[in-house]
Amino acid sequence: MMPTTPHLETIAVHAGMGGLTESGVHVPGIDLSTTNPLGGVESGGDSYENLATGGTLVPGESAVYQRLWQPGVARFETALSALEGAEATVAFASGMAALAAVLIATVAAGKPHVVALRPIYGGTDHVLATGLLGTTVTWVDAAGVRAAIRADTGLVILETPANPTLELTDIRAVADAAGEVPVLVDNTFATPVLQRPIDSGATLVLHSATKFLGGHGDAMGGTVSGPADWARRLRQVRALTGGILHPFGAYLLHRGLRTLPVRVLAQQATAAEIAGRLLGHPALARVHYPGLPGQDPQGLLGRQCGGAGSVIALDLAGGFDAAVRFTEACRLITHAVSLGGVDSLVQHPASLTHRPVEAGARPAAAVVRLSIGLEHVDDLMADIVAALDLATLGLVPVSTDDLMATRNS
Repeated sequence: MMPTTPHLETIAVHAGMGGLTESGVHVPGIDLSTTNPLGGVESGGDSYENLATGGTLVPGESAVYQRLWQPGVARFETALSALEGAEATVAFASGMAALAAVLIATVAAGKPHVVALRPIYGGTDHVLATGLLGTTVTWVDAAGVRAAIRADTGLVILETPANPTLELTDIRAVADAAGEVPVLVDNTFATPVLQRPIDSGATLVLHSATKFLGGHGDAMGGTVSGPADWARRLRQVRALTGGILHPFGAYLLHRGLRTLPVRVLAQQATAAEIAGRLLGHPALARVHYPGLPGQDPQGLLGRQCGGAGSVIALDLAGGFDAAVRFTEACRLITHAVSLGGVDSLVQHPASLTHRPVEAGARPAAAVVRLSIGLEHVDDLMADIVAALDLATLGLVPVSTDDLMATRNS
């Protein structure tokens, strides 16, 4: 039995693992069944109706169909709820599927207006700006939330730390300004290890679980954690749109949660050292990292967020051309989208994830984003400094194959 008030590390290891000993196993199995036997015509119909309208599985009744409910997904949801301090979690096939379900539920409730704070993940920005799911949006900063609320406002959305330049937003202040309007916080960058938005007044917490929660770049998923009534609405949307997380993905993401605190804190320690070492580098106009002096003017670190995380944004002094040269010159650090994995990644947001964002709100062309992994800090610094040297000199990096050929000649 867990202690009455277990620490986060203990919760991460044990949450969602109930009943395993009684079943004679130590880790959850992977149930790939797409359909399940029905107890009878009437009871089967009752089970279907319950699950299709957002209910949870009743013990002893049929789960009917994987699109409606799945045991491994439910275990993962239970575990993340414990970490986020939420009544319930609903897991989806991707972070965007999770966001889409929230927006569909908001529109269905007759509240299609969304107030959103920039900067925010490019996919979120894109779906809100297009109105593809029936929403309208008012873009504001934190100070403009109260004035932007309307009678048909169904949601306030923010991300903190924000993607890609890591601005911090006071969740409590936004929640107070929003009043009765639900506030959704994208907690992907911080994770519940560093920040629990519900404790600061948020209604809903969104994750691209593909990132830190999984942590190994091999499982895609998205989650929304919050009150039980919201969870029921989201499960209904998920059941009707088919957005449920795959069982194998649920297994991998649940396994990822068990090492989440260790990974997040180790990656953060490396990122903080790299950010500090890069201060004053002649190739950089600015290092964006909340843990650096002057980058947390509201004092949110230690009050709202337990740390600055492991994502760094670099503003290249040489502008777009230098940013391109730097990105393509990294060798140990992989040029790829995503973040939060055990290996370090670099990308140019304005050209990739934030490409659909309107020009005035798009990240500066000189900015690149680094997601720091679990490699040794000295090896990462060597790669970064070498790439910065190439960017400063205006050299075109050679390919890895060319480098190997030179070494072997």
